[in-house]
Amino acid sequence: MKVLIVLACLGVAAYAAEKYHSKYDNFDVDTLISNDRLLKSYINCFLDKGRCTPEGSDFKKTLPEAVETVCGKCTEKQKVNIKKVIKAIQQRHPKQWEELVQKNDPSGKHRADFDKFIQSS
Repeated sequence: MKVLIVLACLGVAAYAAEKYHSKYDNFDVDTLISNDRLLKSYINCFLDKGRCTPEGSDFKKTLPEAVETVCGKCTEKQKVNIKKVIKAIQQRHPKQWEELVQKNDPSGKHRADFDKFIQSS
């Protein structure tokens, strides 16, 4: 019985390790996308053109993998938040969006799948 409990705990720990940390699930995305100056600051961070907040640094480290896996390790809340932010960048800063795509997916290998993900509900 003890062996089963240990195995179950290891399985839960392994599943949790497969997802990104939930500490940013409640990040205030609406404030970010409604404040263009703040949004530009994050874009510049992601493009190595400006300083990064601690959150911005964490997001920037995760971006290439999130693009490659089409947010496969994202929690549901993170998926919603990422879609909101990316749609705002695409609409208001299309040139910088293209720079971000080039930086995080230079071969374009993941572009179509990631675009589908962003447009999905």
